Amino acid sequence: MSRILNLISRKLRRDFAACRRIDGLPVRTICSCSVSFTLRKRWKDTAETVIIGGGCVGVSLAYHLAKGGMKDVVLLEKSELTAGSTWHAAGLTTYYHPGINLKRVHYDSIKLYETLEAETGQAVGLHQPGSVRIASTPARVDEMRYQMTRTHWNVTEQYLIGPEKVNELFPLLNINKVLAGLYTPEDGHIDPYSLTMALAAGARMYGAQIYNPAPVTGLSPTADGKWDVQTPHGTIRANRIVNTAGFWAREVGKLIGLEHPTIPVHHQYVVTATVPEVKALKQELPVIRDLEGSYYLRQERDGLLFGPYEKMEKMVLQDSWVRDGVPPGFGKELFESDLDRIMEHVEMAMEMVPVLKTADIINIVSGPITYTPDLLPMVGPHHGVPNYWTAIGFGYGIIHAGGIGKFLGNWILNGEPPYDLIECDPNRYGKWADVPFMCAKARESYGYNNVVGYPKEERFSGRPTYRTSGVYELLKDKGSMGFHAGWEQPHWFYKSGDETGYKPSFRRTNWFGPVGRECQLVMEKVGVIDLTPFGKFIVKGKDSLKLLDRLFANTMPKVGLTNISHMLTPNGRVFAEVTITQLTPGEFLLITGSGSELHDLRWIEAEVADGGYEVEISNVTDDIGVLGIAGPNSRKVLQKLTDEDMSDAGFKFLHCKQIQLAGVPLRAIRISYTGELGWELYMDQKNMATVYKAMMEAGKDEGIDNFGTYAMGSLRLEKGFRGWGAEMNCDTNPLEAGLDYFIKLNKPADFIGKAALREIKAKGLKRKLSYLTLDTDDIDPEGNETIWYNGKVVGNTTSGAYSYTTQQSLAFAYLPLELCSVGQKVEVELLGRKYPAMVTQEPLVLTEPTRTRLQKKAKSKS
Repeated sequence: MSRILNLISRKLRRDFAACRRIDGLPVRTICSCSVSFTLRKRWKDTAETVIIGGGCVGVSLAYHLAKGGMKDVVLLEKSELTAGSTWHAAGLTTYYHPGINLKRVHYDSIKLYETLEAETGQAVGLHQPGSVRIASTPARVDEMRYQMTRTHWNVTEQYLIGPEKVNELFPLLNINKVLAGLYTPEDGHIDPYSLTMALAAGARMYGAQIYNPAPVTGLSPTADGKWDVQTPHGTIRANRIVNTAGFWAREVGKLIGLEHPTIPVHHQYVVTATVPEVKALKQELPVIRDLEGSYYLRQERDGLLFGPYEKMEKMVLQDSWVRDGVPPGFGKELFESDLDRIMEHVEMAMEMVPVLKTADIINIVSGPITYTPDLLPMVGPHHGVPNYWTAIGFGYGIIHAGGIGKFLGNWILNGEPPYDLIECDPNRYGKWADVPFMCAKARESYGYNNVVGYPKEERFSGRPTYRTSGVYELLKDKGSMGFHAGWEQPHWFYKSGDETGYKPSFRRTNWFGPVGRECQLVMEKVGVIDLTPFGKFIVKGKDSLKLLDRLFANTMPKVGLTNISHMLTPNGRVFAEVTITQLTPGEFLLITGSGSELHDLRWIEAEVADGGYEVEISNVTDDIGVLGIAGPNSRKVLQKLTDEDMSDAGFKFLHCKQIQLAGVPLRAIRISYTGELGWELYMDQKNMATVYKAMMEAGKDEGIDNFGTYAMGSLRLEKGFRGWGAEMNCDTNPLEAGLDYFIKLNKPADFIGKAALREIKAKGLKRKLSYLTLDTDDIDPEGNETIWYNGKVVGNTTSGAYSYTTQQSLAFAYLPLELCSVGQKVEVELLGRKYPAMVTQEPLVLTEPTRTRLQKKAKSKS
């Protein structure tokens, strides 16, 4: 231990002597970033796409756009390619990612990197010795089993292996600390500089122009939706611009009035000299990730490269760059290393890989890596700014670059995303993601890099934001709160005797019993839920009906009526699900999910701009509070508080009325969001507490109480309700999702996706959404689990839950047509075990309107 500390200490003293200070911080200069703005090529005045930023992500996008056939692609780099975070990255490449569609991004990246050298003639330095994620606690083993259930239906090879196999792959480990490993063959690392230069060579080969040094000094929108991009060399008129500027992304965004929630984080890694035990090996070591030690380690020539992630209280944010901007001279430079911050991880690494104890340190790198609040990048077109796209916030830019370039290039060229990646949508953040929130969450995300990833995960830093509903103060201490697009929303509520608090688990945990209690409440009595996080828009004006008929596949409701409608992509996939109510002639209220608020609004506004519709669109999400009330006694409660007739005859299903409730004016929509008799009540936020208290007082004799989103999820599943983002998204079409009832192919309007759907219907489907019951024990499906039949993978679940009404586990799943018949038996993999499941006629529990209709029908017959 003393040898490595002495070596690091001497190394730091030498480095510090060579440092200069930028923004008050010691920084080691790698090269001078003072540039003369002289180009050696002809300047273009126009472009189809201008990409701002020459790191690996920017050049990857230029490569994919040019290769895809776009003729006028221009990339502008302020100094030199790779300046910023790219050049000093550790260059890890892995197929692994817990996100289902981000696995596709990683897959596309590695497959590109495997062929790029042959295509461009430029070496990329790709090594593929594989990787092993180390489990040294039982919870880690469960996490690996959890991830394996989500890998078998994907294309990537991945294996859960025992200590013996781990030791065979990485013989330098202290195997006594290892319980299991998650092994991914063909993982490895790549030289970031060489990769970027190869992508740039490919981009030029297909006709893209790369200009550097060419800093962007101004961005001006034109009347026809284009952009004037100003540089010291002149102005380029671009049809669209894409911000790929790395830790300069905020600077670029500020040019057009945007505050992107990205912040640089100090990340350190250590490189050793030759280690004799490493040099003696006959093949390259796989990359390891010691999750409890929170570090990665790989072979670097005949030595080792070790990179830790410090805990949130020790890691460093470069928040001065957020306040004051990135120093103009910062480019290929590093921060001063800080041994104290990483010492805990150094010690753990030495225990796991003992040869580190005697290794000589030859380099310590501490450079800026950009983080978003949730550690996922921001990829796609940005709401509120036409033809402005982003590909920013990459904490892992090297492994994302190839796949994101392909994804975004495909989207730009074809007009819709090639698959669903809403978790990376830049529009998942709004004004609520302010600087204090961003800093708190980035610190948390960095410190939590290698914590156990549980289902239903909650992280609490930076909360609450200003997005709290009018009943938050009344509810915040009564239950477990969840975070949805900046909002606090109750997941479940406590009662005396309950184990309270957030207790994550891969199995049923402290919320399981209380959620069953809440489901029973809604089925038998009456429950109230805060639904304020819904996205809410008002669309009105001369062309409002024409616009919505173009956007949605359903017919538009008449005044006072409500329906469920879907926006489709041109290729007929489900972009969004929206509840639409026509309030007055030509005035519509649109309700969407909390996570898709700006995602959907951007799509709507883009169609308005493209079609020249005369409409006014208002986002009233923050202004309007929503309370849901559901259950057989809900009508009795509401009737006590209003003179409006709340009976079936007086207030029919899917009708909307302006009413007074406890003296408060609001809009009530009778809708069955849990499958039970219920209403959604829309009101000014300031009136929510008054209405809530009045309902709770009026409902005492009816057994009224609170329920949360976990119960709502269980109730919707047992009633067979599809969920956007699970059963339907940009990976699915509405016909295979069983949404035929909502799709009106015979309506006169030529809605987006109509022609594609007709073609899909004519060709026939290859798979369909099926409804499964499962025989489980202490675990329930969540979604994205692998489905097996006769020892082969045949599909995947989309969502799952326990049905408290029928006392069994349920799941929706996509299966090939030949396995969709009722009674068909399959197996669903959960935590490494295959549980028997059966295709069942849906729904398992009839909705209240259906039960009422059948009861009336039976009475009339009798």
